[in-house]
Amino acid sequence: MSVLQMIQRQAALQPGAVYALSTESAVQLSYGELEAGCARTGAWLARHGVAPGQTVSLVMPNGLMTLRLLLGAMASARCVNPVNLLSQPEVMRHVFEHSDCKLVVAAPEWAERVRALAQGLPCRVVVLDPGALTLPDETGGSVPAALAALAAPAPQPDDLALLMYTSGTTGRPKGVMLTQANLVANAQAIAAEHALTPTDRVLGVLPLYHINAFAVTMLAPLVSGGSVAMAPRFSAARFWAQAVGNHCTWINVVPTIVSYLLEGQRPAADLSPLRFCRSASAALPPEHLRGFERKFGIGVIETMGLTETVAPSFSNPLDPAQRKLGAVGRASGCEARIIDAEFRPLPDGQTGELAILGPNVMRGYLKNPEATAAAFTPDGWLRTGDLGHRDSDGFFFVTGRIKELIIKGGENIAPREIDEALLKHPAVLDAAAVGIPDTQYGQEILACVVLREGMAATEDELRDFCEATLGRYKTPRHIRFMADLPRGPSGKVQRLKLAEV
Repeated sequence: MSVLQMIQRQAALQPGAVYALSTESAVQLSYGELEAGCARTGAWLARHGVAPGQTVSLVMPNGLMTLRLLLGAMASARCVNPVNLLSQPEVMRHVFEHSDCKLVVAAPEWAERVRALAQGLPCRVVVLDPGALTLPDETGGSVPAALAALAAPAPQPDDLALLMYTSGTTGRPKGVMLTQANLVANAQAIAAEHALTPTDRVLGVLPLYHINAFAVTMLAPLVSGGSVAMAPRFSAARFWAQAVGNHCTWINVVPTIVSYLLEGQRPAADLSPLRFCRSASAALPPEHLRGFERKFGIGVIETMGLTETVAPSFSNPLDPAQRKLGAVGRASGCEARIIDAEFRPLPDGQTGELAILGPNVMRGYLKNPEATAAAFTPDGWLRTGDLGHRDSDGFFFVTGRIKELIIKGGENIAPREIDEALLKHPAVLDAAAVGIPDTQYGQEILACVVLREGMAATEDELRDFCEATLGRYKTPRHIRFMADLPRGPSGKVQRLKLAEV
């Protein structure tokens, strides 16, 4: 199955139903309009030199035009490359060059920078308003209907549909190659896991250049026949008004957003139509999960995935009684296991590396056969780089990244264990532990802490607090107070950067 077939199915079932609407205006996009727009997008891309199978890059924030371009390009057998807007200039140019994109579509505020970065590369730059709904042609009018004849042949399941670059915190970003079939498989798994129906609407505040928003808020509604209320960006001040005012039934967030919302006031509006909050992309501290559910009365479903698996590969159940606090959930739409250093499966309860096998797993990394080979076990399981264990009920628990594991005096210490201990202190808003070099132990523990506004705590107080929970050996020797923790676009703390500060 392909992205085009998902769109065609909903357009046939309910052509007048809303697929997407803007939180900033009354503009809406129906399933019928979306299907018609796919052929027009294919024609428009052909006019700008992008043939079927070739790549178009987008440097655009959220908007209905961004949705139209992403879906229309994939539906017309092109490959899309949504570029991380937080990229450094040299990284963005590398992405343009490495992806072999034939066209870069940029939002007006990005036009000058993108043209400068694309200078000398064999790609064109076109400027479009992400909030618009109609594609212009080169003469300023709308794309003639006759140009639909230039639309590409229907995409095949094995066609490359999405090229998304990893954050590249430890080197140049790698281009993750995802097929039409990969995208459809995970969209179907998400819709089934959350029992989504045509009446469901998600608030889309996460950036579409990240795999979470791409798969969960954009693609999953295509399976259920539901809709997305598209916001340009996350705003803590406007979040609840956007959710309630646009009749959303679920929200898709990352732990950073949960933290921001916890610091704000509970809205006076009725939140009962919001049947669940889905959290992903990074571990949600149990204290924040409990606090969110108490404050807003909305159950939180923790999930986890990777760019390499089209976002979620693990999900807690929809039924609150079946969820497990601290778990990323059970395998969703795929198989998962825990393996040792020799890639052998480990029994329940033992810690090792999470590995995944399924229809959502990437084809590989573009132009990087060495990294692709290293990402898979000899029998084809994707190595996630995450440490964790599985319990007897099939729930997976993640304790950290292999590269971020703290090894003190030969003992492995999971940074998350220290994070969660610090977050129980009433003055601590955010915390992240990391290993730093030490002549005696090899590594010592540094904890970086963000305090709540108007509250205070000393290093000694926090050390004493940790010692009561963790014991002396796991208590941070060094504590550094910070205004904010460095995070990537998905909300994950970039621990290795903390060690460099």
